[in-house]
Amino acid sequence: MTDPYYRDELVTLYLGDCRAITEWLTADVLVTDPPYGIAYQSGFQREVLAASIVGDRDTTARDDALGTWGDRPAIVFGTWRIPRPAGVRALLVWDTKRALGMGDLSIPWKPAHQEVYILGHGFTGRRTSDVLTYAPVQSTARGGREHPHQKPEALLRDLITKCPAGVIADPFAGSGSTLIAARALGRRAIGVEIEERYCEIAARRLAQGCLDLGIAT
Repeated sequence: MTDPYYRDELVTLYLGDCRAITEWLTADVLVTDPPYGIAYQSGFQREVLAASIVGDRDTTARDDALGTWGDRPAIVFGTWRIPRPAGVRALLVWDTKRALGMGDLSIPWKPAHQEVYILGHGFTGRRTSDVLTYAPVQSTARGGREHPHQKPEALLRDLITKCPAGVIADPFAGSGSTLIAARALGRRAIGVEIEERYCEIAARRLAQGCLDLGIAT
C-alpha cells in the first residue's frame, strides 16, 4: 500500500501515477480534470506557473484512468479539440465569462468556454442549465492560480453537489481544488498527483484550509 503524501479526516492525497496507485479506485464518484491531450503550451508571460503539465501529449493518461474506472459515475473536464471520452451521457459547458485566453488569432473569436462530460449514473439534485457560468482562477500566480489548468472551487462544489453519495476520487489532482471543494461539502476525497510540486501545493492549500476552518478536515 502506498503511503499518503497528505491526509486529514476527509482527504487523502497520494504522489504518483494514478495508473500505478490504486487507492483512488475505492471511491464512489470520479471528478477530475485530466490532461486533455492537446500538447498545450502557454505563451503567456508568467512568474512561476509551468506552461503545461505531464501527460498532455495525448489522451493516454485520461483514457487509461477512465478505462480502469469503468462505467461508474464520473465528471470529467475536456475540450472539443480532441475526441470525447467513451460513454458520455451529457455535455456541460463551463462559461468562463469571456476569460480563457487568446486561442487561434487567425479567426475573430476567442475561446470562453470548456467542456465538462457526465458519465455513468446516479447524479441527483435540482434540474438546472447545462451552462455553468463561473469566472476562472486568475491567470497568473500573483493573481491566485497555482496550476496552469486550475479550476475554480465554486464550480467544482456545484458539480460535486449533484454527485451520488460517497467518496470523491480525483486521479489528476493538480493543486488540489477538487479535494478542497469536496471537503468543503463534507465529502471524503482521494486524490493522486504525478508531479511533486503540485502535491506540495495541494497539501499546503489543504493544510491552510484546516487552519482557516479551525477543524482537522
